[in-house]
Amino acid sequence: MFLLRLLLKNAFRHRLRALLTMVGLVVAIAAFGLLRTIVDAWYAGVDATSSTRLITRSSISLTFPLPLNYAERIKSVDGVSGISWANWFGGIYITERNFFAQFAIDPPTYLALYPEFILSEQEKQDFFHDRQGCVVGRKLADKFGWKVGDTIALRGTIYPGTWSFTIRGIYRGKDAKTDAQQMFIHWKLLAETIRARMGGGPQADHVGVYVVGIKNPDDAPLISQRIDAQFKNSLAETLTETEKAFQLGFVSMSEAILLAVQAVSFIIILIIMAVMANTMTMTARERLAEYATLKALGFGPNFVVKLLFGESLLIALIGGLIGMAVTFPLARAFVNAAGTLFPIFNVSMLTISLQLGASVVVGAVAAAWPAWKMSRIDIVQGLRHVA
Repeated sequence: MFLLRLLLKNAFRHRLRALLTMVGLVVAIAAFGLLRTIVDAWYAGVDATSSTRLITRSSISLTFPLPLNYAERIKSVDGVSGISWANWFGGIYITERNFFAQFAIDPPTYLALYPEFILSEQEKQDFFHDRQGCVVGRKLADKFGWKVGDTIALRGTIYPGTWSFTIRGIYRGKDAKTDAQQMFIHWKLLAETIRARMGGGPQADHVGVYVVGIKNPDDAPLISQRIDAQFKNSLAETLTETEKAFQLGFVSMSEAILLAVQAVSFIIILIIMAVMANTMTMTARERLAEYATLKALGFGPNFVVKLLFGESLLIALIGGLIGMAVTFPLARAFVNAAGTLFPIFNVSMLTISLQLGASVVVGAVAAAWPAWKMSRIDIVQGLRHVA
């Protein structure tokens, strides 16, 4: 307790300097946490994937649809336990800023493959039997104030016109990793409307991707090869991959940006480390005579080292803890400003641990040089600084 009181008095001997250093630490640690959370949010879709699902798409590009009659052939592949399909809808709700994912699906088969989307049995049946119905995630409903029975109007981009849907269910996620900011509509409604408006055409009998359920995750590579082999040299060859690999394909498109964000987060820590090191060096230089006096009174070099390391770590931890606390409201403000861009945006325990670790490293590294220097001072030279 004596040592702690001594460290507190030393740390705040120059209050303005200590407070400014702590403010810098708060800003750096909070910014580090926010940037790490942004990176985590970008990978959230990857973390939420299932090892029992494969995605089959066109081998050329996602923009090329696949024939609907592929479904039965994929289902017959050994090891496949279920099959469904989905189309990206791409509608706009009021304004482009209200972006959220919308998929046209085959409800019974799709929801069977995604048990993490939790709906009551009544909501499921209402959705299944209403071709004009839709299901939305809880976070999405809360954001726009939607409730079951409300009608949503979307302005089509890929499929022109105004589309109206009635909310028949609001799903919640099984856990925090589940995306609860999606909207699902009937694929059959989309196909029928295309036929009515365009007089048929390939879009009415094609799907964007197939979602394939498999019995054994270890067989994923073999089943993927079997599926793609069925359609080799056809007019619409396929590429089948795990759901995780499919999601990583989207993340890889912005990999350079993510690497830059990660680099900036660590550069921030290095900058505050340099600031902290300068603070501790100034502190040690001002107390040269005090440390010399302590050594003259019989205190060993280890005691001087403990004083400097303790003071540096104390300042770093106080600033770091405040920065960690600030991260949570900062993250909430950021995600509110970002709208629906990040469906999952949570400050993880790993991020908190990294913030705490960064605070400790900053405090330790900042004190290393002045502690080593003060432990080796000559008593006579040091006492000459006594006023």
